[in-house]
Amino acid sequence: MGISTSLGTTHEVDLPGGRIEYHDTGTGAPVLFVHGLLVNADLWRGVVPGIAAAGYRCLTPTLPLGAHRIPVPDADLTPTGVADLIADFLERLDLTDVTVVANDTGGAITQVLLTRKPERIGRVVLASVDSYEGFLPQPFTLLPLLARIPGSMRPLTEAMRIRALHRLPLAFGWVAKRPVPPEIADSYLLPSRNSAAIRKDLRRFLTSAHRHYTLEAARHFGDVRVPVLLVWAREDRIFPIEFAERLARDLPDATLTLIDDSYTFLPEDQPELLTERILEFTRLHATP
Repeated sequence: MGISTSLGTTHEVDLPGGRIEYHDTGTGAPVLFVHGLLVNADLWRGVVPGIAAAGYRCLTPTLPLGAHRIPVPDADLTPTGVADLIADFLERLDLTDVTVVANDTGGAITQVLLTRKPERIGRVVLASVDSYEGFLPQPFTLLPLLARIPGSMRPLTEAMRIRALHRLPLAFGWVAKRPVPPEIADSYLLPSRNSAAIRKDLRRFLTSAHRHYTLEAARHFGDVRVPVLLVWAREDRIFPIEFAERLARDLPDATLTLIDDSYTFLPEDQPELLTERILEFTRLHATP
C-alpha cells in the first residue's frame, strides 16, 4: 500500500495534535487539498499534477480520518479539532494566501476552519461537500451510531475485504460513479483494517461528527471575506444541488459551477474538469 507518486515528495510534520504525513510538489502560490472520511491524499492524485504544472505548490496532507497510517491518540478529533490541526499545519509550514480545495467531509472541516481560523486562507474551493444539516449525510448517518458500539469498526472494515461490497452505498457506491481502482481502494481501506489504533482514531472522529458543527459554521458565513468556488456534481447522490445553492446564497462571495457525469468524489470521477475549474478560479482571484 502506498500513496501515489504523482503527489510529490512525502514528509511528516509534528503538530500539537500529533504527527501527520503530507505530500508536497510544485512551486508557487500554495494550494492545500483537504480530503474527507475514510480516504487519504490519494484522492487528489488526478488533480495535483495539473495544478502543480500550472505553477502552484500543491500540499496534500493525510488527515486522521480513518485512512491515515500514523495514529494520533492524543489529538482532538472532533471536527473543530481537525480544523485546528489544518490551521496548525498552515502555521507550521508558514503558508499564507492559501487556496484550500476540499471534498466531501473535508468540506465540512474546511467550513469550520474558514469561520474559525481564516487568517492564512486566500480562497476556497468546496467540491461537493457536507454542509448544514447534511453532516454526515445519508446513508453515512449510520456510521456515528455504529461507532458508539465498542468493537463495531472491526467487522465493518473486515467486510470491505470483499471488493464486490465496495459498490454498496455505505462504501463507494454512492460517492464514486466509477469503480475505485483496487490499489487506491486498498490505500483507503487497509489502514483501518490493519490497525486497531487507526480504528480508534476513526471511532473518535465518527462519534463527534454531528451537524451542529456545520450549522454553527453556517451562522458565521456572513463574516467570510474570501472568494469561494462551489463545484458540484450535477448527479450527486448524497449532497443535493439545493445545498450548493444555499451555500451560494449564504456565502458573500461565492460562485457555483456544476460538473456532469460524476458523483460526490469529483477528484475520482472527473479530475480533469475539477482541475480546470480550480485553475480558472485561482487565476480569477489571484493576489496582485
